[in-house]
Amino acid sequence: MRASRRWFFKAVSAGGAVAVLPTPGAAQRKAPAAAAYVFFNPAEAAFIEAGVARLIPKDESGPGALEAGVPSYIDKQLGGAWGAGERLYRGGPWRPGTASQGYQLPFTPAELFRTAIRGVEPKFPKMAPQEQDAYLDSLQKGKHELAGVPSNVFFESLLDVTIEGFFSDPAYGGNRDMAAWKMIGFPGAYADFYEHVDKHGVAYNAPPTSLAQAKGHRHGHAS
Repeated sequence: MRASRRWFFKAVSAGGAVAVLPTPGAAQRKAPAAAAYVFFNPAEAAFIEAGVARLIPKDESGPGALEAGVPSYIDKQLGGAWGAGERLYRGGPWRPGTASQGYQLPFTPAELFRTAIRGVEPKFPKMAPQEQDAYLDSLQKGKHELAGVPSNVFFESLLDVTIEGFFSDPAYGGNRDMAAWKMIGFPGAYADFYEHVDKHGVAYNAPPTSLAQAKGHRHGHAS
């Protein structure tokens, strides 16, 4: 069965595992504009840009992760407190755990990404889309050891932050122009909906708003 963007949104909302979305014949995509990264070096950025473009590809429904600025979101997160493992327990012991025990590696998120990307196929950004999908699938299935990082752990981390960046508030660097929110009808960061409490059965058609736009008391408009 050919995966679709609608399938992706349903899988995410259901909390299920999400694999690579194939778009056969799609051309290699480039970022809309050169991004200024604070964490990624050029080689790392090339892998991340190519990878997120295959995880959530652009199609007739709207922009994909690359066009929505997801690499910038990931870069900012890895270059900040989360990437440094500010709230991550790091006292060991570092032993293999069960699936229910969650993350068991000594790496901070920044260390995990930097180490793992060092071990990925260097030709990945130049591969054809179908080859990229196959390689990402092999990462997801744990078929590679990426300089000490199990490839399935890295894939899951990459997928998680790609989804986060795609649906996050644009104030954090992803979801450019609130494209993902517009696709799913999410209103965004309105302070409240007081004016609409008693308007039952009325469609809510206000455009979404970002935290960066929300100032003081704001309301949407129903029609």
